Amino acid sequence: MYAIVETGGKQYRVQEQAVLDVETLPAAAGERVEIARVLMVADGANVRVGTPVLADTRIVCRVLAHGRGPRVRVFKYKPKSNYRRLQGHRQRLTRLLVERIETGAGATKR
Repeated sequence: MYAIVETGGKQYRVQEQAVLDVETLPAAAGERVEIARVLMVADGANVRVGTPVLADTRIVCRVLAHGRGPRVRVFKYKPKSNYRRLQGHRQRLTRLLVERIETGAGATKR
């Protein structure tokens, strides 16, 4: 069983016991987080697609840690004019452990 969820403006494919890095969430390490924006759930041949989300489905995750992503360098350059600018960026991330995918009666909308 897997699901497609949306968080932080991005979409992720998640399975139970999977670890994923998402945009930072306002939760402390060890807390449980529920993702209610589930776009699709597939269980073998049974596929459910939301319009745009599935109202009776949620993903229960545990926050493992907060950190920062890889360094991205942005370099601007214009030839013959001595124009050079270097800027760096590291995105703040939250590492989640997907504990379970709840569908149907087990999921309550928050």
